Amino acid sequence: MFILIRTLLLALLFSASQVQAVTVKDEKGDFTLAQSPSRVVVLELSFADALAAVDISPVGIADDNDPSRILADVRAHLKPWQSVGTRAQPSLEAISALKPDLIIADSSRHAGIYDALKKIAPVLLLKSRNETYAENLQSAAIIGKVLGKDAQMQKRLALHRQRMADFARQLPAGTNVVFGTSREQQFNLHTRDTYTGSVLTALGLKVPEPTGQASMPSINLEQLLAINPEWLIVAHYREESIVKKWQQDALWQMLQAGQKQQVAAVDSNTWARMRGIFAAERIGGDMVNIVHHQPLDAVK
Repeated sequence: MFILIRTLLLALLFSASQVQAVTVKDEKGDFTLAQSPSRVVVLELSFADALAAVDISPVGIADDNDPSRILADVRAHLKPWQSVGTRAQPSLEAISALKPDLIIADSSRHAGIYDALKKIAPVLLLKSRNETYAENLQSAAIIGKVLGKDAQMQKRLALHRQRMADFARQLPAGTNVVFGTSREQQFNLHTRDTYTGSVLTALGLKVPEPTGQASMPSINLEQLLAINPEWLIVAHYREESIVKKWQQDALWQMLQAGQKQQVAAVDSNTWARMRGIFAAERIGGDMVNIVHHQPLDAVK
């Protein structure tokens, strides 16, 4: 009888462990985790967004040593975390000290330290830096499965698609929109092959196609004038921004967006650094407010 009970208990334990184990496809192929992780470190802001979507708090985030890089909407769903440095150069020592049982890394930024990260904990390698909106939602679904929160993530994704559809209905379909990031001497156009460009496309807006191989080309005022958008949305990375200089140029008055005073400045963290469910909803809400000439902080 004792042997029978012991055998049954072992069978139940084995069955439970099998239920917890999950296999997904990441950028390296098949990724299997034996059980749901409890100490997660994320090395991109978009991964923090995905965890927040299912109310899971990472123990560490590569937040560029600036917690404000994480959107307030995302922070509201997270407990305090430990910074593990910048996204470009996360600290392996800081990551190891947190004793994670899962690290979520970017296939672009962190390919060079992938093997070093694997010595610390299992590494789920996904697109982030160069991903599109559709790829981001796919990554969120994968993360939900790995965290043991598949049903909750699918429910959140369904709500997200509903919200984005609501935003789209409030926008003039087919409106020609340009979004870009502006530094002192450079303006980078986000085409429809970029994350933000593909979010705007999903909202029913017309976004420039990439020319050549660059999905985020640097363009000058004459090239912007050739596109001649109805709306120009700018994330100023610097106080001294080249777009502010362009506005003093005689050519600016030939720009449709300039003539109609349809030029808007937006938060660079929301529109350019963050990617994810919360970020896309904020972009959608911002765009509705921009078109209807309302304050950008009206959407919570």
